[in-house]
Amino acid sequence: MWRRLSYAFAYRTGRTPWDTGVTPPEVVGLIEGPDALVPGRALDLGCGSGTNVGYLAAHGWAATGVEADRRAVDAAERRLSTANGAQVFRGDVTRLGDLPVDGPFDLVLDIGCFHSIAPARRDAYASGVAGRTAPGATLFVFGFARRPGLVPIGLTAREMRDRFAPWFEPVGRIAGTQPPGAAWYRLRRVG
Repeated sequence: MWRRLSYAFAYRTGRTPWDTGVTPPEVVGLIEGPDALVPGRALDLGCGSGTNVGYLAAHGWAATGVEADRRAVDAAERRLSTANGAQVFRGDVTRLGDLPVDGPFDLVLDIGCFHSIAPARRDAYASGVAGRTAPGATLFVFGFARRPGLVPIGLTAREMRDRFAPWFEPVGRIAGTQPPGAAWYRLRRVG
């Protein structure tokens, strides 16, 4: 609950350093690089103001975003008003069954959402993603490293492997630069 309140406060005050309006180079590499994914259906979980939903749609993807914060969804809807193949829904990423986001999706993108979900709700997130992805689909997650403290935030490579098994297998990890220990995790949906 406190997480939602803190995000709502951040969007209300315009202090959203995570919502830069720029698609990260790691995502650009995945979509436009030498081994680019073939466009299909994409789901952006915790999509914020829709930057990456718009980017994916502009590159031939049918892109859907899910975001909990009303102000962010309003901004995403404005941003995506002229984007073909892009839509956004307000909802809880741990309760995808409550939203009209039926799969299968070929790509699930998460830039800093999963790492802030309470550990007790992460299994619901993982099973929701698994239930909406096609065999061979890519799950691409940016997350902070787990750090000690009163508020459990962050994740580990082991958690990514274990939390998404048996549905996904890890296929790559790219070290992030900020904050220290952050990383991009790439997983592939198995049979």
